[in-house]
Amino acid sequence: QVQIVESGGGLVEVGGSLRLSCSASGTTRDLDAIGWYRQAPGKQRELVAGFTREGSTDYADSVKNRFTVSRDGSKNTAYLQMDNLNPEDTDVYYCRAELLVSYHRGTYYPEGKYLEYWGKGTLVNVSS
Repeated sequence: QVQIVESGGGLVEVGGSLRLSCSASGTTRDLDAIGWYRQAPGKQRELVAGFTREGSTDYADSVKNRFTVSRDGSKNTAYLQMDNLNPEDTDVYYCRAELLVSYHRGTYYPEGKYLEYWGKGTLVNVSS
């Protein structure tokens, strides 16, 4: 069972920086996709930045040129460097990962099946 753990959140002033880390354990395979999402109270969870299944990066328009997503050589650890933070970035940030499997719960999937895993989130609080 893959487990996702985020870290690096905290309180920061406007214009400051934070670096979030996401680490996946429980698998020896490279994750097929990994990324960061955020969810404000009363709103849907939205993509912030991440690596797609094809290996490219994807960013929300609101964070382009401020946030940078990266991953280490094993591809099972991802980072989100957040610069020039503003109060609108205050949210709980969640890491999400995907793993393509052929078997799941006793069923064989000839085309493969993507399983998704979520962390519990880390709070980023930007004070004005």
